[in-house]
Amino acid sequence: MHSHDDGSHHGHNLSRRRLELALVVTLSVMSIEFAGGFITNSLALVSDAWHMFTHSVALIFGLLALVAAARPPCPHKTFGFFRAETLAAFVNGLFLLAIAGMIIYDSVQRALHPSQVLGIEMLSVAFIGLAANLASILLLRETKDNDLNTKSVFYHVIVDAVSSVGVIAAAVIIIYTGIYQIDPIVSFGISAAIIYWAWGILRDSSKVLLEMAPKGLGAETVTAGVMSRFPEVEVFYDVHVWSITSKMAVLSARLKLKKDARSVAEQNNLVLKISDYLHDTYGIAESTLQVTQELTGDCCMAR
Repeated sequence: MHSHDDGSHHGHNLSRRRLELALVVTLSVMSIEFAGGFITNSLALVSDAWHMFTHSVALIFGLLALVAAARPPCPHKTFGFFRAETLAAFVNGLFLLAIAGMIIYDSVQRALHPSQVLGIEMLSVAFIGLAANLASILLLRETKDNDLNTKSVFYHVIVDAVSSVGVIAAAVIIIYTGIYQIDPIVSFGISAAIIYWAWGILRDSSKVLLEMAPKGLGAETVTAGVMSRFPEVEVFYDVHVWSITSKMAVLSARLKLKKDARSVAEQNNLVLKISDYLHDTYGIAESTLQVTQELTGDCCMAR
């Protein structure tokens, strides 16, 4: 077995600080949007506030996941708590879908029974929401690729910003035309954006939880690379590639060397070289390679 330290600890600390700042901003503006939505009778503003609530929940999940992931492994949890990040992202995706359903229901009711909305007040609150979202985007953009959960939170902020722009547009239309039906229409749009991003997060996190191979990194790709790079290997087989998190791929495989005799030291040196190649070429953080004298197992083999 051979593993590599990718400096994830520093990345997690940076992500945590940025998430904490973004959470403070989001909770503050969410409260303002909820109050403003009820005062102005704007469903779009309340919908945006609900979306910011899901954003707050995502931030809280993200912080809890980063704390859990930083805990060291133990004999019963050999990979530590890295999967907590992915689990948090999955739960967050489900929560988003539930909120979207609620907003759609309210939008239908409001479209059937339109009511007056205070456009100027609605516009003022929406501008505050947009400013907060832009601030959160600046906070999180440098750390969004550190892990799947931070990435999901960043997407939340992007959709929040788009939602705020939609609410601003609706407020302007209401102010100048008095067409109150635009309010539930914008709410529908916010719901569609929520569903789109929720589906993407559920898809990506499900692949990790189901231990599928990372995108573009199937067993055939790795096998072909090893066979072309190391002529000493006769067969590279029983290859398994999966993700512990979105940023941590691991691999296990067996390999049979060509018939010329090799000492144990030479075999160990070759295994280390192959492991380094897998890390440098494919970003595989940890690989477990077994040298066999004969082909074993019933798995598919590539020559």
